[in-house]
Amino acid sequence: MLQDTQNSQPESGKDQPLLIVARNLACQRGGRTIFTGLDLDLADGEALLVRGPNGCGKSSLLRVLSGLLRPAGGTLGWPAAPEEETAALHLHYLGHQNAFKSVFTVRENLASWAGAERNPEREELALATFQLEKLADTPAHLLSSGQGRRLALARLLAVHRPLWLLDEPSVGLDVASVKLLEQAVETHRQNGGGVILTTHTPVELEQSRILDLAPYSKTDLQRKASTGPGEDSRSGKTEWKDEDPWF
Repeated sequence: MLQDTQNSQPESGKDQPLLIVARNLACQRGGRTIFTGLDLDLADGEALLVRGPNGCGKSSLLRVLSGLLRPAGGTLGWPAAPEEETAALHLHYLGHQNAFKSVFTVRENLASWAGAERNPEREELALATFQLEKLADTPAHLLSSGQGRRLALARLLAVHRPLWLLDEPSVGLDVASVKLLEQAVETHRQNGGGVILTTHTPVELEQSRILDLAPYSKTDLQRKASTGPGEDSRSGKTEWKDEDPWF
C-alpha cells in the first residue's frame, strides 16, 4: 500500500484525467477553523484514504469536496466534469446516515434514489453486489443495521457517478460485508472511477494513497507553516470569493 509522508501532498498520475483538484483548501465550522492549507487531487482509477484523529475535519473535508459545505478559502474544481455539470451529477456522497425511506422496500429506495436515471440493469447489479436480492421487497425499517448500511452503499451502483466520496462507509458492516465494499470500490476504480473515503477501520484497497489530515488541522498549523503547501500548475480550479454563489 502506498502512503504519503505526513507533510507531503497527494500526487495523482499526471497523465490521468483528474476527477477533483483542491489547492490551499480551508474549512470553517461555527466560526472555528477546522483545517487549512490542504492540497489534494484524484485521478481516474485512484483511491485516497483520509485518516486522522477525531475532530481533525475528515467529515467536513468530504462535505466541502462534495459541494455540501462552502470552503472558507482556497480553490476547488472537478476538471473531468463538463462545465455545465454540477457536483451532484459528477459524484456520490455517502455520509454517516443511511438516508433511506423506512416505509419503502429495498428496491423502492433504489428507484427513489435513481429517479429519472433509473436503470433496471444497474438496479439488479446494485442488489447483487451487496447481496440484497432476497431483501429486495423487504421494507427498509425491517433491515438490520448492517443490511441498512449495505442498502445505502447500493445506491452507489444504482446510478453511475465517476467520483465517490464515502464517510466511514464500513460502519456497521461485518467482515464479509466489508469485503463486498472493497470489491465494489475496486470494480469502480477498474472502470475509471475514483474514491475518497474516511475510515477508522481497516478497508483494504490496492495501490491506495493515504492522506493524514492532522497536519492541516488547527492544532498543527505551526507545523504546516514550516513546510508550506506544494505548488501545482494544473488547471480546472475555481477560486471561491465571498460574493460567489456556492452552486
